[in-house]
Amino acid sequence: MKFDKLLASLLILSLGSLALQPALAQNNIELPDIGDSTGTLMTPQQERELGEAFYRKLHSQLDISQDPEVNDYIQSIGQKLAASSDTPAQTFHFFVVGEPAINAFAGPGGYIGVNSGLILTSEAESELASVLAHEIAHVTQRHLLQTFQAAGRLSLPTAAAMLAAVLLGAKSGQLGQAALIAAQAASLQYQINFTRDNEAEADRVGMQILSKSDFDPRAMPTFFERMQQSTRFAGRQLPEFLLTHPVTVSRISDTRGRAEQFAYRQYPDSFAYQIVRAKLRVQTAANPRSALDYFKAVSGQGTKLQQDVSAYGLALALIANTRARDAKPILQKLMDAYPDQSHFVNALATAELETKSYPRAIQLYETALQRFPDNRALTLNYVRALLTTRKAQQARKLLQEYARRHPPTPEVYNLMAQAYSQLGNDAESHRYVAESYYASGQNRAAILQLRLAKKTAGDNFYLNSVIEERLKQLLAEEEERRKQ
Repeated sequence: MKFDKLLASLLILSLGSLALQPALAQNNIELPDIGDSTGTLMTPQQERELGEAFYRKLHSQLDISQDPEVNDYIQSIGQKLAASSDTPAQTFHFFVVGEPAINAFAGPGGYIGVNSGLILTSEAESELASVLAHEIAHVTQRHLLQTFQAAGRLSLPTAAAMLAAVLLGAKSGQLGQAALIAAQAASLQYQINFTRDNEAEADRVGMQILSKSDFDPRAMPTFFERMQQSTRFAGRQLPEFLLTHPVTVSRISDTRGRAEQFAYRQYPDSFAYQIVRAKLRVQTAANPRSALDYFKAVSGQGTKLQQDVSAYGLALALIANTRARDAKPILQKLMDAYPDQSHFVNALATAELETKSYPRAIQLYETALQRFPDNRALTLNYVRALLTTRKAQQARKLLQEYARRHPPTPEVYNLMAQAYSQLGNDAESHRYVAESYYASGQNRAAILQLRLAKKTAGDNFYLNSVIEERLKQLLAEEEERRKQ
């Protein structure tokens, strides 16, 4: 299975696709061999491998959030929805893209991304859930694979124009985008008809998922209406979500009619939803000062819970503005008021680290992990505190235990590399840096690090064997990429 070829097609044609990135054109991409007469495109194993390759590719082009608290939240809400789908055994992986644009998309293998801009635009947790449920429906109804097969029926000039858009993007992003627009315009009616059918089905199935997951089905048409209203002031700069998920009056009317079939009741937002939105507002602000100004402006407004969430956002903004000392009393008060909320103790320990109060930070992490065992954010920040205080052996052991329970991320690989570097094991350090690069879609950099690891491995037979085998795998992938 030539995954780079399929990936190129996916990024151009999938129903929930991202806007094309010029970096895609760095590879020599051929038109894919799509489907066969039986309608079979790929095996589940191939689809899973394609999904993993797709996710690695995204890391090299987008700001995929590495924040465990943000990731744990989006995973929790996503998995809750997926469990209520008509294929609960389907594997899903949800993640957040640190982009202000309003967008969400579904990729192969159940990889579903949502931009931080969309999370911040939502005004209720059920609105966010409605978007995720819609994307889950695209996966469970096999719309992505149907799109591959539909692409095989496009005319050769249209397919060639789309390919040109990708290739030209390497030299000129504007030229590549213009070529893509021309290609899309050439088959506009075909694309619209194809999209509308699948979007309607995703709306219907997504609403069923919402209802079964204890979220408000009315949130879907409400969010659509707000997106449509936003176009009145957007001019030609439509939100990406609307470019890939066209919202029409009839579509809003249809979803509104379906929603009214469900009994009305209140669906309160979770505390985690509000906290994560506050954190994302600080992380994605144009600059730290603007985040600070925002939370100062909303301080003291709303319910007691909303005021406390704003206080948390203010504390994070203070830390981002190198005023961690001012943030500590705010966070201490929140931690005392909400002893069952891990976000507050984690932020307080971070403030202690920023002010070089290392013993206090470590004490906070150790106490918190007794109360919140296996909390990913607390564990990884505890590791950072240990590395900061040169306790590399303890950090390495903690990371090894962590990796047995959680899929490693580029960030985890980097922490492991730091631990081995402090321990004086350069070969292992290079090896883990290589894995970080590979997980981030940077194969050539990974190969370079593996070669450095091999040079410094000495006569360690086992380590040499591991490095050599991994190097062979990556070189084989690189050779396949060159052939394409």
